[in-house]
Amino acid sequence: MTERVAGFTLDEIVSRFGGELIGDGRLRILQVATLENAGPAELAFLSNPKYRRQLKSSRAGAVVLSATDANGCPLPCIASDNPYAYYARVAQLLNPFPQTPSGIHPSAVVESKLDHNVSIGAGSFIGKDVTIGAGSDIGPGCSIGDGVTLGTQARLFSHVTIYPGCRIGTRTIIHSGAVIGADGFGFAREGDGSWTKVPQLGRVVIGDDVEIGANTTIDRGALDDTVIEDGVKLDNQIQIAHNVRIGTLTAMAGCVGIAGSARIGRRCTIGGAAMILGHLTIADDVNISAATLITKSISQPGTYSGAMPFEAHRDWLKNAAHMRHLDALAEKIRVLEARLAQLENET
Repeated sequence: MTERVAGFTLDEIVSRFGGELIGDGRLRILQVATLENAGPAELAFLSNPKYRRQLKSSRAGAVVLSATDANGCPLPCIASDNPYAYYARVAQLLNPFPQTPSGIHPSAVVESKLDHNVSIGAGSFIGKDVTIGAGSDIGPGCSIGDGVTLGTQARLFSHVTIYPGCRIGTRTIIHSGAVIGADGFGFAREGDGSWTKVPQLGRVVIGDDVEIGANTTIDRGALDDTVIEDGVKLDNQIQIAHNVRIGTLTAMAGCVGIAGSARIGRRCTIGGAAMILGHLTIADDVNISAATLITKSISQPGTYSGAMPFEAHRDWLKNAAHMRHLDALAEKIRVLEARLAQLENET
C-alpha cells in the first residue's frame, strides 16, 4: 500500500515496462484514469483512434499511446506498441491486490493440515486431503471439497465452491459464486422415456494464471477431465460443460456457453453470449463474434460471425416472414434457371 500512495515517476515506470518516454520523466503518477477524467497526477491511455480528439483537452499528467499518436501530443507521454496492455501493467503496479493476513478464521471448518502462509476466511469449509499452496487467499464462505489441490498464490473470492478432486493452478483467481467441478449434464434415456444419470467420474483441471468470473460454472468430466489450460480468462456467467478442453491464453466474454466435449484452441477469443455445440473442435487463433452460434467445427484461424444485426421490430417481422420462405424461393429460382437455360439452348 505504501507504493500506491507514493506513486511512481514516469522514469520509474519506463524502467519497469519499457516504451519511449517523451517529456519530463520526474513527473510522479499516483493513479490511472480515462483521458476525459484524468488529473495532473494520473496516467491515461489512448488506444482507440476515436478518442484522439480528447488529447487536446485532457488534464492528465501523462498518457500512454502509440508512436504515431505521440507525434504532436500536448502531454508528456509514453509511446508503446500496445498502449492498452501497457496501461494494464501500470494499473496493476498502482493497484496491487490487498494482502490478507495469513491465518484461519475461527468460524472456518478445516479438515486438512494447511501451509501456515495461507488465509482462510470466515465460514469457509476445507475438506480432507486438501492442499493449498503458500500465499493463497480463500475468501469467506468458500467450500473446498476433499482432495482438492490449489497452487500457490491462488485467490478465491467469497462463496466459491470447488467440488472434490479438482486441481487449481498457481496464481489462479476465481470470483464469487463460481462453481468448479459440479456434475456434467449426463443422462441416458430409457425406453420408457425416463432418464438414468451417468456418473461423472472425471475432474476439473485448471492451469496457472487462469481467471474465472463470478457465477461461472465449469463441470467435471464424465470419464476424462475437463481441462482449462494456462492463462485462460473467463468472464462472468459462463457455462463450460463436461469434458471440454480450452487452450492456453483463450479468453471468453460473459454468458458464453460451451457444450460437452468441445475442444477450443489456443489464443481464441469468444464474444459474449456465443454458443458452441458439443463435440466440435475450434482451431487455434479463432475469434468468434458475440451472439454467434457455432454448429460445426472450425479448422482455420480467423474471425467468424453469425449474429443478425438488429433493426426496427416492424422491419424484423417482415424479414423473418421472408426467411421462412427461403427454401421455396430457392426452388423457384432453380426452376427459372432451368427454363432460362432451356431457352438459351433453343436459340
